[in-house]
Amino acid sequence: MSTIREKEQEIIDEFELFDDWMDKYNVIIELGKSLPPIKEEHKQEKFLIRGCQARVWLHADYKNGKVVYTADSDALITKGIIALLIRVLSGQPPRDIIDADLSFIDRIGLKDHLSQTRSNGLINMIKQMKLYALAFQKTRSTKQ
Repeated sequence: MSTIREKEQEIIDEFELFDDWMDKYNVIIELGKSLPPIKEEHKQEKFLIRGCQARVWLHADYKNGKVVYTADSDALITKGIIALLIRVLSGQPPRDIIDADLSFIDRIGLKDHLSQTRSNGLINMIKQMKLYALAFQKTRSTKQ
């Protein structure tokens, strides 16, 4: 199992193969297309991430000490962005997710190439993923 840092480095390496941002957007779109489908019961209002221009549903489960995310979006770029975040954070322990700085976002230049509303959406996606991890961390610590 790769660490968050290792997964971030893989993405940085992949994005360095492309000079043109249109090519990088295509990578993001393809990631979105390959995102496993979210269960229909998780495509409800309560799973929507607030503050995103597009609709983004995010669900998290806690399995064997790791947080496992599923998501979907009605916009291809946004779906690709959440797919990138899932690739890095899903399957990791809650504490690692909470502590992750996700520097790969700046290193690949993603934030610089998003509109203000998409950039805000990215921040809200990260915040929601960390909130899920925090909830699982708290639940785990109260059971011990």
